[in-house]
Amino acid sequence: MSSAAEKVVCVTGASGYIASWLVKLLLQRGYTVKATVRDLNDPKKTEHLLALDGAKERLHLFKAELTDEGCFDYVVEGCQGVFHTASPVFLSTADPQAEIIGPALKGTLNVLKSCAKVPSIKRVVLTSSMASALYNGKPLTPDVMVDETWFSDPRICEESKLWYMMSKTLAEEAAWSFTRDNGIDLVTINPGVVIGPLLQPALNFTSELILNLTKGEHTFPSPTFRLIDVRDVAYAHIQAFEIPSASGRYCLVERIVHYLEILKMLSEHYPALGLKEKCGDLNKPLERTYQISKEKAKSLGVSFIPWEVSLKETVESLKEKVS
Repeated sequence: MSSAAEKVVCVTGASGYIASWLVKLLLQRGYTVKATVRDLNDPKKTEHLLALDGAKERLHLFKAELTDEGCFDYVVEGCQGVFHTASPVFLSTADPQAEIIGPALKGTLNVLKSCAKVPSIKRVVLTSSMASALYNGKPLTPDVMVDETWFSDPRICEESKLWYMMSKTLAEEAAWSFTRDNGIDLVTINPGVVIGPLLQPALNFTSELILNLTKGEHTFPSPTFRLIDVRDVAYAHIQAFEIPSASGRYCLVERIVHYLEILKMLSEHYPALGLKEKCGDLNKPLERTYQISKEKAKSLGVSFIPWEVSLKETVESLKEKVS
């Protein structure tokens, strides 16, 4: 694809964790970025973006609500690429349809309908999730290697009340269907649990999870975490846009880590947290787990920052943000 100097791209949900890093890296590469946020008057949504290098010259912020039909039309006008990152993240909710599933599905289709009206758009990169790959009833035994051919089953998600997983699965399915029917070149990035330093001032779901771990709170949604660094995720999005041969889906997981491994690492590097006292035996033998293929993601040039580095930088970042 042509040089960044000519490139104008859109990033939806730009104040989010992944999107903030994506905007930062795009500006570093010389892109002009049209970025959407829900509230232009909320400094928590805008100040960290406006402070980025290159923002003054090449970042333009727009107000957009996921479920407002047509609100992305004027934002994507004149763009060569669109990065759709915006999607609600809750694991529990009183009204899953209204709070998670509806906005994720309708928001994705809203953005894609706007893209379909703009011939200059060469490719759309969608932030999906490993949540749309793993929940299909197949046993996740130690001999299993999950790859991009795996898709979650919405019925299984619904039966298990896995509403976030269901929302990401339905949104990705709808995106593939719509783009096939409308001749849009789509690539999806499917990251696991995203960690690493925060650019935004507010805690996001995964950083709050790590914060709770540092407090020794035993409120884990799962005994294992599929970890990936936020900078690798943002970089993969840009590579998926820039590399002409990029296509389909890309699983992004550096390693599947047992929460006891995380606690052990935290207790060694941050003894002041007192995790040994709060969490008991951190040296229990850990069960082997399934694997997630890195092969396709490597074709994007993803470096896979080691999870230990990402975790330490998450904690250091949290110290700054939460202190």
